[in-house]
Amino acid sequence: MRTSQPQTIYLKDYRAPVFLVDHVDMRFELFESGARVHSVLSMRRNPDSDSADKSLELDGDSLTRLESVSLDGNPLEQDAYEDSIDKLVIHQVPDRFELGVVTWIEPQNNTRLEGLYKSSGMFCTQCEAEGFRCITYFPDRPDVMARFRTRIEADKTLFPILLSNGNDVEKGDLEDGRHFVTWEDPFPKPCYLFALVAGDLVEKRDSFNTMSGRDIDLRMYVEPRNSEKCDHAMESLKRAMRWDEEVYGREYDLDIFMIVAVDDFNMGAMENKGLNIFNSSCVLASQETATDLAFQRIESIVAHEYFHNWSGNRVTCRDWFQLSLKEGFTVFRDSQFSADMGSPTVKRIEDATMLRTAQFAEDSGPMAHPVRPESYMEITNFYTLTIYEKGCEVVRMIRTLLGADMFRKGSDLYFERHDGQAVTTDDFVRAMEDATGRDLSQFRLWYEQAGTPELTVRDQYDEAAGIYRLTIDQAIPDTPGQTNKKPQHIPFAVGLLGAEGESLPLKLAVDDVEAPVDRVLELTETSHTFEFHGLSERPTPSLLRDFSAPVRVFYPWTREQLTFLMSHDPDGFNRWDAGQRLAVDVISSLLGAGSEAVDPGLIKAYRALLADSSLDQALVAKMLQLPSEAYLIELAEKPNVPAIHKARERVLEHMARALRDELLACYHRNTIAGSYEVTPESVARRSLRNTALAWLLHIDDEEGRALATSQFADADNMTDRLGALRALVNSGYEQEREQALTSFYERWKSDPQVVEQWFSVQSGSSRTGGLRKIHELMEHPTFDWKNPNKIRSVIGVFAGQNLPAFHEEEGSGYRFLAEQVRRLDDSNPQIAARLVSPLTRWRKFAPVHGDQMRMALESIRDKSGLSRDVYEVVHKSLAGQ
Repeated sequence: MRTSQPQTIYLKDYRAPVFLVDHVDMRFELFESGARVHSVLSMRRNPDSDSADKSLELDGDSLTRLESVSLDGNPLEQDAYEDSIDKLVIHQVPDRFELGVVTWIEPQNNTRLEGLYKSSGMFCTQCEAEGFRCITYFPDRPDVMARFRTRIEADKTLFPILLSNGNDVEKGDLEDGRHFVTWEDPFPKPCYLFALVAGDLVEKRDSFNTMSGRDIDLRMYVEPRNSEKCDHAMESLKRAMRWDEEVYGREYDLDIFMIVAVDDFNMGAMENKGLNIFNSSCVLASQETATDLAFQRIESIVAHEYFHNWSGNRVTCRDWFQLSLKEGFTVFRDSQFSADMGSPTVKRIEDATMLRTAQFAEDSGPMAHPVRPESYMEITNFYTLTIYEKGCEVVRMIRTLLGADMFRKGSDLYFERHDGQAVTTDDFVRAMEDATGRDLSQFRLWYEQAGTPELTVRDQYDEAAGIYRLTIDQAIPDTPGQTNKKPQHIPFAVGLLGAEGESLPLKLAVDDVEAPVDRVLELTETSHTFEFHGLSERPTPSLLRDFSAPVRVFYPWTREQLTFLMSHDPDGFNRWDAGQRLAVDVISSLLGAGSEAVDPGLIKAYRALLADSSLDQALVAKMLQLPSEAYLIELAEKPNVPAIHKARERVLEHMARALRDELLACYHRNTIAGSYEVTPESVARRSLRNTALAWLLHIDDEEGRALATSQFADADNMTDRLGALRALVNSGYEQEREQALTSFYERWKSDPQVVEQWFSVQSGSSRTGGLRKIHELMEHPTFDWKNPNKIRSVIGVFAGQNLPAFHEEEGSGYRFLAEQVRRLDDSNPQIAARLVSPLTRWRKFAPVHGDQMRMALESIRDKSGLSRDVYEVVHKSLAGQ
C-alpha cells in the first residue's frame, strides 16, 4: 500500500518558532561504518512566539538511531521524551536550557543525497531545504538562526581534509591515526546553510584583497584527477567578489572562502556559509574538457553562490514560501554579472528563452504556483523555474520601474535593515518603497498570482493628427486554485521605427518630454490606450523591448514587419525576437501542409543576416538558431509533435541548401587562429562556426562532412570537438558518426564530466536517441544510477530534448520514463520528482498522446510506498481528471 497522503503546509499557518537556538556546538565522529553526531543546543523561549507550550519539538528524518538525550548536562529518562521517525519531543523544558543529542547515522547508505552522505569515498552534506534533520534532531526551519561551532574527527589517512563553515580555529592529532579540525562561524545562520566535507582532496589556493584592504584566503578542494580544472572557477570567484563590491557595495565577511567539487549532488551548487559545495559539472573546467557554454555556466554559478553570501545568508528567508526572496534576487544579481562579463543582449536572449520555453510551460501546467507559493507538500518540489527565473524577472521589473540608482538605494536599505534576519518578500519590496518613496502595492501581485500575463496589442494611426495609438489589454489565465485575477503592474518598453529603420520620437502628449529611443509604459489596468503625438508616418512598433516583463505579447505582425525589425530594430533582443517570430510563422504554416513551399522571404532574411558584418556576432550566432521544438510545442494549442518536428526539419533543410555557400563562408570566416580564449568575441565566432557546420551536416554536405571529421580530429578545445561530434551524430553519415563516438569515448572515458556530454549527445539526438539507444546507454559501464548527472544526461535529456522519440505515437517513451521514475523513487525521490515533469502536461496534448501520458502518470501513482516528492507532482498533475 502507498504511504499515507503527505500533509499540505500552508503559508497562512505560519507561526513564529516557540524556541530559538543561540548557539550550536557539534562534534562529528566519522567512520567507514557510519557517523556519530553530538550536538549541544543553547536554546531559549522566543519572546515573539504566541505559544505557552512547555514541550519542545525537534525535526528528524532517516536517523539510524537516537543514542542519548540530555537537558542541561543531565541525561533524560526515556519517559521524559518521545522519538519517532520524524520527531523528537521533550515533554517539558525551561525557558532557557542546553539540549544535548547524540545520533548515529549511516552516510554510506544515503542514496537520497540529503543530509550527510558519501560521494566517491568523501563525506559531504546537502542540507537545503530540510536535510539537516537527516543528521540530528533540530528545529529545522530557516527562521531559527544560530552560531555554529563544529569539530570533525576522522581517520587522518583516509580523510586528511576536514571542512565546515566559518574559520578553522583548532586542529590536532588523536589516537588510532585519527585527527580533528574545529571550525567556528561567527555569523548566525539557519541550519540549511550548515556544511561539512571530509575527504582525500587536493587544495588549490589564491587570495582576494577586499575594498577595505582585507586579504581573503580562497581555497578550492577537488579530487586529485581534477587538480588542473580549477583555474577558471577561481578567476570567476574573484571577478564576482570584485563585481559585488563595485555594483552592490557588498564585501565578503569571513577570513576564508572555500569551494568543494562533488560528483554526486542533486543540485547545481549550494551556498553554505563560507563553504560552497558544487556539483563537479558546475565548477570544473579546462579547454580540453569543457565547452564555451560550460565555462560561461560555471562563471555564472560560482557568482550566484558567492552572491548568496548577502542575498541569502546574511539576509535569509523567514520560511520556505519566501524562497524566491533569496533565489530570485540572487539569480537577478548573477544575471547582471554575466551580462557585464559578456554580451548583455545575448544574456537577455538566453534568459528569455528559458522563460518562454520552460517557465511559461510551468505557469500553464498543473504545478503552476505564484512566485511566493501559498502551499506545498514537499518543499524540494518548489525549487522551480517560477521561484528562480520568474522571481528574477520580478526583481528586474522593480529595477526597471525604479531606475538603477534608486534600485541600488533600495538594496542598500534592504541589506542594512535586515542583516542577520530571516525575512519575507514583503520586507524586500517595502525596503524598495521606503528608500525611493515609490508605491509598489499593486506590483506585489507578481508575488501572489500565478500564471503568465497575456498582452493583446492593437494599434491605429491618425495621419491627419499625426497620432499613433497603442491599445494594450492584459489578462492572466486561470491556474490551479486561482481564477479571476487582478491586473498587474507591468513595465512595457516600446520603441517606434520609421520607414528607413530610424527611431521615431516618443511623445505621449503634446507637452510631453520626447523620449529619444524608447520608453517604459506602465500597465496597471485591464486596458490602456497610449497616444504618441507628432508622427508624420505610420510607425512599425517595437514591443516589449529587452523583454521588459515576463509576458506573452500578441500583435498581428506581418512577415514584412518582422523582416524589417529583424534588420533594423536597434533593440538587439527585439531584433532576435523578430527573427524567431518570423521562423515560427513559416514553420507553423507548414504543419500538415503537403507541397507548400518554404517562404523565400525567410531565406532572404537569413542571407542578409549572414552578410551583415556590422552586427554583434554573438547576436548573429543566436539569431541563426531556429526556434526549438520545445518552444514550438509550447506555442501550439494541441501540439502534434511529429508534425512540428517534420516541419522544422523541412525548414532547416531548405534553408541549409539555399544558404549552403554562405554557410561555408561563415564557417571559414570564423575559424580562429591562435590559442583558445573564452572571450565574448571568440565564443561568438565558435558558436557561429559550429552552427554553420551543423546546418551543412544536416543536408549531408560532402564538404561539410570533411570539415567535421577534420575539426573533430584536430580541435584543441572541447567546444569545437563536441560541435563536430554533435554535427556528425545528427547527420546521415553513419560510419563517421560511430567512429567519432568511439574515438571520443576512448579518449575521455576516465573523465566523468566529459562522459556525461557523450551520453547527452546521443540521448538528445533524434537520429540516434531512440529508446533502443537509451537502453544501451543505461547498460553502459559508466552509467551510474546513484549519480544524478548520469541520470540527467541520459533519461532527462531523452525526455526533455529528444521530443520526437519521447512523444513516439505508441507511448513507449512515456512508459519508459514512468518506469525509471518508479525505480528512482526508492533511492532518490528528489531526482525522480524532477524527471516526472514532461508527463505532467498531458492535458496540453491531443488524446492520442495525452491519454497515454496520463496512464503513465497513473502507473507512477499506483506504486507502493510512493515518496512525498513524487506523490505531490503526480497527484497535482492528475487532479480533476
